[in-house]
Amino acid sequence: MAARALWRRCGRAAGPGGGLCRAPLPLPAPLPLRRRAHEQPRRARGAGGLLAAQCERGLFQEVFPAPSAEEQLPALLGPGQPPLAAYCGFDPTADSLHVGHLLPFMALLHFQRAGHDVIAVVGGATARLGDPTGRERAREPLPAGRARAQALALRAGLERLFRNHRELFWDPGGAGLGRALLLDNARWLGRQPLLRFLGGAGGRLRMGTLLSRQSCQARLRSAEGMSLAEFLYPALQAYDFLHLHQHHGCRIQLGGHDQMGNIMSGYELVTKMTGTDVFGITVPLITSTTGDKLGKTAGNAVWLNRDKTSPFELYQFFVRQQDNVVEKYLKLFTFLPLEEIAHIMEMHVKEPEKWGPQKRLAAEVTKLVHGREGLESAKRCTKALYYSSVEALEEMSDLELQELFKQAPSAELMLEPGMTVLDLCRKANAIPDGHSGYQKITDGGVSINGTRVTNPEAVLILGQHILKNGVSLLRVGKKNYYIIKWLQL
Repeated sequence: MAARALWRRCGRAAGPGGGLCRAPLPLPAPLPLRRRAHEQPRRARGAGGLLAAQCERGLFQEVFPAPSAEEQLPALLGPGQPPLAAYCGFDPTADSLHVGHLLPFMALLHFQRAGHDVIAVVGGATARLGDPTGRERAREPLPAGRARAQALALRAGLERLFRNHRELFWDPGGAGLGRALLLDNARWLGRQPLLRFLGGAGGRLRMGTLLSRQSCQARLRSAEGMSLAEFLYPALQAYDFLHLHQHHGCRIQLGGHDQMGNIMSGYELVTKMTGTDVFGITVPLITSTTGDKLGKTAGNAVWLNRDKTSPFELYQFFVRQQDNVVEKYLKLFTFLPLEEIAHIMEMHVKEPEKWGPQKRLAAEVTKLVHGREGLESAKRCTKALYYSSVEALEEMSDLELQELFKQAPSAELMLEPGMTVLDLCRKANAIPDGHSGYQKITDGGVSINGTRVTNPEAVLILGQHILKNGVSLLRVGKKNYYIIKWLQL
């Protein structure tokens, strides 16, 4: 069912507001979500407005199944009701999350902020098969060792996101944050005997449902066809839902809009084996300007691990978003109240040259992904590269210099008495020998630390040509950078 209809049923509600508090997040060794005997049941706060608020933001796109969701979810998530558990899965097909994973993770966080328990499942087992959804051909098989290593890397990335949210986006002055749990489905799928699985879960899933999926039909008609392993992927993901329901009381699965087929399989299995009503909620897919889904397969992934995409690059990705999507992204990727977003957009109409919404969006996302220091790093790099800020250059670490100037050659030099600009350029192999290199400087084609130099014979000066951190940033032409590290200053 369209989430908008459910929003109308729930009534308009304000988004998650202030007066929130921080509860301990049991990572990396979390407690089970089932209540202990001595625990008092927590109450979900303002959860009746959770669906309405997130539908208004555009985060919840579709809710399944339509009739029971419309009848039951508003009451189950209403104020004063015990918190529910919701989960979302992330297959480790790479060793890092990417921007395409952020929206389903944001959905988890909004449930957690409303007082519900959330489960992030790393698909250490399902990744070895690969989700066939939206793919024209099968994935390359993922070896067990690589799957384990990438699952650990994804777990670390998810832990970092949960921690940054708790520490930087959660007000410790109000009610409790829902609990978070990190699991790897290799723990239960890896121990499930084949015959027991086929005789149990396999006997409850209908072939017609699996075959009716559009992605399945397209692959079956293709020249390559579809392997049994890929065909069974929805069944394994459905078993995840069943396991989480039986062991952690999970009743809601979250996922990207392209995951609706897998969510339907999970619903079918859980309801048939337990008789309990469960639900699925999808979030929009983030696409490029050409309409392609962002991710590893399309080759356009913006990664969330620093060693793959730096904080500066992540910041710039969001700063470069066009006006026609920036308001939508502020609603989807941040926790800013809708009233504040409206004010930001009003100011943008008056002062579009300041790129206020884009900068706020980039700051909020970068802080969630990389923490406060990551945001400061992104801002330093931005000032150094685009505003020729000497102060920012002096504060940059070696890591930041390497991230900002990935293709730039670096050299370590000793400062000799009387060393000139020409000497520096030649020792760094930045200009050709002879008169042409000399003329390159006199024609204004060389800058040091953002300042153009035109006198080849000028002697290098500490604090001007050589910064306090012992670095010089040499640029020849528009894009050719050289990082000079001075020894024994």
